[in-house]
Amino acid sequence: MTTQTAVPRSGDRAPALTLWTMMILTFVTGVVDAVGFLGLDRVFVGNMTGNIVILGMAVAGADDLPVVGPAIALGTFTFGAFLGGILLRRRRKAWSGAVSGLLIAGTVTLTGLGAASLVPGWADTTVFELVASSSTAAVMGVQAAVARSLAVTDVTTVVVTSTLTSFASESLVGGGVRGVWNRRLAAIAVIFAGALAGALLLNLGLAAPLLLAAALTGVVAALGHGLLYVPVASAASAAPE
Repeated sequence: MTTQTAVPRSGDRAPALTLWTMMILTFVTGVVDAVGFLGLDRVFVGNMTGNIVILGMAVAGADDLPVVGPAIALGTFTFGAFLGGILLRRRRKAWSGAVSGLLIAGTVTLTGLGAASLVPGWADTTVFELVASSSTAAVMGVQAAVARSLAVTDVTTVVVTSTLTSFASESLVGGGVRGVWNRRLAAIAVIFAGALAGALLLNLGLAAPLLLAAALTGVVAALGHGLLYVPVASAASAAPE
């Protein structure tokens, strides 16, 4: 019986390519968080810290903040991260078929939500808001699990608080001016750019930023599977007869 596994391509390109793919996913997080907060009743779909803070203030009765949306998003994000962790638990630090499959599933989900938002009258309903925010949060949970599995230092794709802390307390302290230009600053700038793009695209409707996020996630899946993943026959099947 033959089996297949996945190993990263050898050579110096693999770490850089993996970093670039995670940066693209970080941009996607900025886009969909802008969609969630501005277009889906103030729900963060990637930044769960924001949802927890909103829930705390909402429970206190502050400013008529939403409860149901952030609560469901927390649950679906957690489920997405759990599912991703289950599928990736034996394939750490390598771009496996499971990584590609999870990102493709995210692409399909975001594409479906973008298409659904084009249905007249549907995007303005509370049901759509809840479905869209919870589904996108699940996609972000999966994405976070993928990033954690691939273990690119300082790039989690969904949150930059720890990255900003590392940048300020380590890069600036240890490197001075030379410590400014690194992946930590890049991750912060990229998620900012994603949020900016998402907010601007919302002027065209929900479909535009959601379909952009879907397209970029699909690009990452294709790049990763094509350049970072190699199916390798097992030793048993590779041995000469």
